[in-house]
Amino acid sequence: MANTGSVRVRLAPSPTGTLHIGTARTAVFNWLFAKRHGGQFLLRIEDTDRERSKPEFTANILEGLQWLGLAWDGEPVVQSERIEAHRAAIVQLLASGHAYRCYASETELQEMRERQAAENKPPRYDNRHRDLSPEQQQAYVAEGRQATVRFRIDDGASIGWTDLVRGEMRWAGADLGGDMVIARRAPADQIGDPLYNLVVVVDDAAMAISHVIRGEDHIANTAKQILLYEALGLDLPVFAHTPLILNKEGKKLSKRDGVTSVGDFRAQGYSPAALANYMTLLGWSPPEGMGERFSLAEAAPLFDFDRVNKAGARFDWDKLNWLNSQVLHDLSPADLRAALQPLWAVEGWLDPMGDAAAAGPDQAWLESLCGLIGPSLVTLRDGIDQARPFFSRPELSEAAVSQLQSAGAREALQALFERLAEGPLTLEQAQALLTEAVAAAGVKKGVLMKTLRAALLGSLQGPDLLSTWLLLQPSGEAAARIRRSL
Repeated sequence: MANTGSVRVRLAPSPTGTLHIGTARTAVFNWLFAKRHGGQFLLRIEDTDRERSKPEFTANILEGLQWLGLAWDGEPVVQSERIEAHRAAIVQLLASGHAYRCYASETELQEMRERQAAENKPPRYDNRHRDLSPEQQQAYVAEGRQATVRFRIDDGASIGWTDLVRGEMRWAGADLGGDMVIARRAPADQIGDPLYNLVVVVDDAAMAISHVIRGEDHIANTAKQILLYEALGLDLPVFAHTPLILNKEGKKLSKRDGVTSVGDFRAQGYSPAALANYMTLLGWSPPEGMGERFSLAEAAPLFDFDRVNKAGARFDWDKLNWLNSQVLHDLSPADLRAALQPLWAVEGWLDPMGDAAAAGPDQAWLESLCGLIGPSLVTLRDGIDQARPFFSRPELSEAAVSQLQSAGAREALQALFERLAEGPLTLEQAQALLTEAVAAAGVKKGVLMKTLRAALLGSLQGPDLLSTWLLLQPSGEAAARIRRSL
């Protein structure tokens, strides 16, 4: 392990889609490890897949990392801007004999794969062009064939490394699928687009990356990349392969499981603090006594790979929801208002600047509403449904209508309505009015309370009744709803 101060890690997402939860969890582990050791967390955009890479995906990745609080050091490295360095490495490998030009056509390769499948053999390149003579190469060039560049992988090679998560790892060269393509097809006097395993090695070395922290699905790539490091005469980084994120069935989390991108979690009302907290728990066990709720800053001094599990981490929606609810419940009414106002603006309840629409409620009223509904929120989007009855008059549910038609309900509500004046009420005044109305109507207090809830909220469920009444009273909405119910 590198000494404190020499740790340099990187996140290297491909902008071929939005920021996936798996990539974000990898970012969290890299960030925590860098902070633990006083190192640097770097960012590299791997955009060499020209057809699928899009600027909007890059923007989404950067925005998602910033939203989660994962600030990176320095300017992001853009892989496509380094293609000449990648080609120079390929030239070096060709010159040293570690790589060669392969003229096998796609048709020939497909026939080879079909034959292997028919014989129940795993697909692998049979190294047919590894040792072509100059005359054979010239014959293929004369046919007009283009060539890939392949890196030689000795079947007898044994590749090993000490993994920070998995301990001693050993991989046989025979299991790596034959000689590896490191550049796409191009005319014989050119080098085609360099491919993933080659460019990753060149860029990690150029960025002086000390630790490569990524998912376990890269283990086979690591074996291939170690061979490239050695052939190029580059220092090896330390590797750590983190467990995959699994669904409840134990399979790799995918789009079929619903929400998988950070943007989706954000849109569903999860807070960055809760999501970052939960991603830290996806594969890492906090020290005893720490508990499961913490910030990234609190986790960083304690994070290391001896507490990262080898087994896949199952995504637990209940735990994420609990963490998110705790974050929301701890927000002050002012902070919760600031978080909910953009959602309320989309509903047309507030203008985009956050002011109440059409001379509606002021900020103090909005914060009182947040204080009322805040303790029951699980996600921010719950704040839409729970606030809806305060911004628009609700329809009466069947249960509410039934209550309004029950014995004593009309008399109790009428008695309260007759005593109701315009303007705000204090809690003591509201309680006094209820007592007077109950006495005048000759009913139990529970009858009036249940009926008042039906009148104000159109339902028999909802937040604290007296607080609801006090919020609806100043605008005259409480009286209007009671009048409607009568």
